[in-house]
Amino acid sequence: MKVYLSNLFILLAAVAVLFGCEEEKSTKRTREYNVMILQPTSRKLTSTYSATIRGKQDIDIRPKVQGYITDIHVKEGSIVHKGQTLFTIDQVPYQAALQTAIANVDVAQAAVDAAELTTNSKELLYKQNIISEFDLNMARTQLASQRATLAQAKANEVNARNNLSYTLVKSPADGVIGTLPFRVGTLVSPSDSTPMTSVSDNSEMYVYFSMTESQVLSLTREHGSLEAALQAMPSIELQLSDGTIYKEKGRIEAISGIIDPTTGSVTVRAKFPNYRRLLLSGGSGNIILPHKAEGCIVIPQSATYEIQDKIYVYTLKSGKAVSKIVGVFNISNGREYVVESGLMAGDTIVVEGVGLLREGDNIKIKKVVENEK
Repeated sequence: MKVYLSNLFILLAAVAVLFGCEEEKSTKRTREYNVMILQPTSRKLTSTYSATIRGKQDIDIRPKVQGYITDIHVKEGSIVHKGQTLFTIDQVPYQAALQTAIANVDVAQAAVDAAELTTNSKELLYKQNIISEFDLNMARTQLASQRATLAQAKANEVNARNNLSYTLVKSPADGVIGTLPFRVGTLVSPSDSTPMTSVSDNSEMYVYFSMTESQVLSLTREHGSLEAALQAMPSIELQLSDGTIYKEKGRIEAISGIIDPTTGSVTVRAKFPNYRRLLLSGGSGNIILPHKAEGCIVIPQSATYEIQDKIYVYTLKSGKAVSKIVGVFNISNGREYVVESGLMAGDTIVVEGVGLLREGDNIKIKKVVENEK
């Protein structure tokens, strides 16, 4: 019985070894795959950033004097020019104040003229020893006082003229009128929290977006400084909120030197021409920033797999699959990676079925595919 059991165990072990060998042969069997021989090429990549659109200059229009609006000379959305009258505030009280100020100047001037005559007369009398020096000094003091009164009256006149001119509320710049929250008959004042309207200078538009600290550092390292990076920046595009691309190209003008502590981002300002007034202040869109990669190695994303945030490919070495970690550029077109490390021109990679491959699998080349131009 013992001999029988011993022979049975030997038989089972032999069967297990036989099946194991067959399985190993099965897993190591040669399969056909498409491969790609890597060659230097070029790619134009783009990165997209959410953006807000602002007029080159958005100016709140506020009254400099208090009064009732008697006339509104513009409509919402009107194009205005610098110096153009937008509103008229009731001028009657300010015209009366100006007339009073002019009259006060005339009175003060007459008083000065009289004081000058008196002073001149007393100087002659003093020379003839008819009056005392005290009387002469009193006359001179009176003249100085009248002249000061005249100067004050003239200052009041200037102030009254300015106040009257302020009743015509004018545009400080070329631009487009915003909303008009007030109507004729409304009492407005310099202390009002709500402006009478706003004027947006939108002949050119500023578009603001944010870049991460690492992106700004990368630009600085690549070009040596932010100033050099700005000079080297290519023209950029603006995607509008309806998905269309704005026809005019813009340029990045400024990169803030301060990192927002709450978001860790840096504000970037671009400028776009707005000849047709298509862009409106307060709008939104997406900045499309191009990146040109020359003489680079490009691989299909379908030829890669990821393990713990690392990207791998299978290269072909002596007919076997050999895995490699590759470093890629942080911007892609969604179909390909631009390789920064791990591969070089002349390397052969497997471009299909990488999820089924294992290290050391035998590979037969089915077809050599070329990368997209």
